[in-house]
Amino acid sequence: MPLEFHQIDAFTQQSFSGNPAMVYRLDAWLDEALMQRIAAEHNLAETAFLVREGAAWHIRWFTPTSEVPLCGHATLASAHVLFEQYAEPGERLDFTCQSGALSVTRADGRLVLDFPSLPPRPIAASEALIQALGETPLEVLDTGKELMVVLADEQRVRACQPDLPSVARLPWLGMIVTAPGERHDFVSRYFAPGIGIDEDPVTGSTHCSLIPYWAARLDKAELSAYQCSARGGELHCRLEGERVKIAGHARRIASGTLWL
Repeated sequence: MPLEFHQIDAFTQQSFSGNPAMVYRLDAWLDEALMQRIAAEHNLAETAFLVREGAAWHIRWFTPTSEVPLCGHATLASAHVLFEQYAEPGERLDFTCQSGALSVTRADGRLVLDFPSLPPRPIAASEALIQALGETPLEVLDTGKELMVVLADEQRVRACQPDLPSVARLPWLGMIVTAPGERHDFVSRYFAPGIGIDEDPVTGSTHCSLIPYWAARLDKAELSAYQCSARGGELHCRLEGERVKIAGHARRIASGTLWL
């Protein structure tokens, strides 16, 4: 059975930067174990599977090792594929997922994710966290799924080299490291070795918590963000009450057929 796939670099206008995602538009769901094997075969941070259900698209995301409840860059990539490769009409796409209703719109040359705002809550820095991070952070917060640590400046974020086996043992999906930016309002990196991603190049979903945190700290609703991984990616962010808007570009770099 042939399945068409498209590989997209999200949150970038240039090939080989941003965050790569694989996208499959399906007529019906595959077996969950098969979807996991397909994601492992591609070995990208996320592989997205889409099935139309009524007026919306049901979307599921798989890392090489597990399914995740929310993913920004692969949703952006999926919207790009639906608009550009499958000529979906209009300027808005609605999605359903484990985390509720999502949407993506086209505006000002970018794709804009509409995601829930997930403000983090402060917690104490444990000895296990300090050991994993390799230093004592200025602030530690719990997003509900990820751990967020705040460092003094962008250079400390760029230089951060956490002990990944120790990060994997922490009781969160992953660890966000963030600080004020030099050319952007804030920068971040994201490490999730426990779910098969040592470092994610650009992570839309973590900005559900980064945006409300930095909006409150900087007292502004419009924010520019940069995820300073090796590939890097720029995000244009806005806090709108209980929702966040995360805008970026996407670029298709490959398409093909998987034979089952």
